[in-house]
Amino acid sequence: MSSTTGHSPGDTSPTTSLTKTSIAIGFAVLCASYMLNAMDRQIFYPLLPEIRAELGFSLEQGGLLATGFTLGLALAGPPAGYLADRLSRKAIILVSVLVYSVGTLAIPLAVGFADMSVYRLVSGIGEGVQATALYAAIGAFFFHRRALAAGVVGVAFGLGVFLGPLVGSELAEGWGTWRAPFFVFAAAGLLMSLLIAVTVSRNMTEAVTGAAAPAAGTYDHVPASPYNRNTLGVGIACAVSGLVFYGYLGLYPTFLREALAFTADQAAFAVSMGGLGAMMALPAGWLGDRMNQARLLMLAMVATAVTAYLMYRVATTPSAQYVLSFLMGTFASGFLFTNCSTAMQRAVRPESVGRGAGLFMFTYYVAAAFSGLLFARLVGSLGWGGAGLWQLTLLPVVGILGLLLVDPSKMVVKR
Repeated sequence: MSSTTGHSPGDTSPTTSLTKTSIAIGFAVLCASYMLNAMDRQIFYPLLPEIRAELGFSLEQGGLLATGFTLGLALAGPPAGYLADRLSRKAIILVSVLVYSVGTLAIPLAVGFADMSVYRLVSGIGEGVQATALYAAIGAFFFHRRALAAGVVGVAFGLGVFLGPLVGSELAEGWGTWRAPFFVFAAAGLLMSLLIAVTVSRNMTEAVTGAAAPAAGTYDHVPASPYNRNTLGVGIACAVSGLVFYGYLGLYPTFLREALAFTADQAAFAVSMGGLGAMMALPAGWLGDRMNQARLLMLAMVATAVTAYLMYRVATTPSAQYVLSFLMGTFASGFLFTNCSTAMQRAVRPESVGRGAGLFMFTYYVAAAFSGLLFARLVGSLGWGGAGLWQLTLLPVVGILGLLLVDPSKMVVKR
């Protein structure tokens, strides 16, 4: 990966070049923080049946709680992206980790649907701000290999998705309460914020996007406004990706336990296999730096649709569901999430990389926020198989149509 060093927006003083060691440590810690972010999100899903049973939530309420927190990610995206182009990204990341940790800490203290919804929303806002600032920082620093760098971050996310349900279920079982994992992960978030403060250099997080460009005017072919035809096309694909991935993620453990009679451990492991698949973000990012990203995203949409059809309408055994969950994580997260996020950044000029990251967060997570509620209502009307068919198998066609709007000649050139 090539890199550029830079300065905090508004800072005109020269910066000290980073060593390879400091870059490696800083990048590793940022990836670890995003892995914790993913683990923090994932602990809720496998514990939802116990939470519903104790607090008396309906399936629709459970579905909204499972994915509604992503509304916080969506609402945080645009303002966080704007601020990431103007303020210290390191400071933004630090504060956001603290915010989502406080939200996580409050979840087990909830007494009903209303206050738990608020706590989930606060957690989502913190996670969304962190993700926006982190992707903006990585996209700026690893400018010409941003999809590959995002792929490495995606591997960390996938590892968090894999470990979160397993660790959360073990903590809940060991302590005899679903509340235990939330307290543990809140404490881990506080420790992570301290680690970021000590080990991550501002020279890395505040890099100037495109500082190594060979000449002025290189990006004149990219529309001046971040709100253009390409961001519209990629935005449609982002929204579809959010509806599909979180539609699967939010109620998948409930589907396995209630429709297929899996045990709690089997359901948690199946969800974790999705996280293992999400770690395919690394080859997905590598391909994104070398292929037409719109075409790559179309292929991933088709693969996701086929996987979802088999998952909800054909497979009934644990082994088959483990494989299909791995494939769903591979295509819906590893390929779609990674390449949607970087394609949105390539659809804007370098100085707007933060807003590009914010647009991705907004379009992806607004859709994701209501995916659980939509899926639950479809289950009520059509059953699990019908819900899987309409939301996860046929909806990707809309994403493919959106990608037909994308004009690669008006995007930032990959080098």
